[in-house]
Amino acid sequence: MLNIINLLDKKRFFPRIYVAALTDNMSLPRAATMEEGFGSNSLLLTDAVQYLQIYRSREVGQSYITSILTTIVATFHSLWIVFRLRPDIILCNGPGTCIPLCFSGFLLKVLGIRWVVIVYVESIARVRRFSLSGLILYKLRLADRIYVQWTKLHEMYPRTEFVNRLM
Repeated sequence: MLNIINLLDKKRFFPRIYVAALTDNMSLPRAATMEEGFGSNSLLLTDAVQYLQIYRSREVGQSYITSILTTIVATFHSLWIVFRLRPDIILCNGPGTCIPLCFSGFLLKVLGIRWVVIVYVESIARVRRFSLSGLILYKLRLADRIYVQWTKLHEMYPRTEFVNRLM
């Protein structure tokens, strides 16, 4: 995901808010390092970049039954964040944190509060089938755009957009 963000026009996609799971100890420090590397190419305002952590819907290896409660908690937390920040776009790649964020963004649209563009980028590791996050977003039509990096996935899910390998 950071490779994709690195390619964006920093002045157009501003402010940037990075969101990671509470149990993810690597993503936000890596994002901060990347943002520091932008230096003079980035807009230097105090609220230009924010780093937030939210509860995960489901930890790796967690049973689907117990993930119902953790998903509800993560969704309420995400609703609070998304309704407070009202982003223009949610760019995500899952896992565990993207469904509550995307649902919250979708809810802003449905309620007519703000049109949030939801973009999901499926992992390059997903060659033959969607991840659970990708499948949920695709089947429920929560995402405005879903990008896949393999032709087989695009053939199986025709509403996706094939972008070849982004990394």
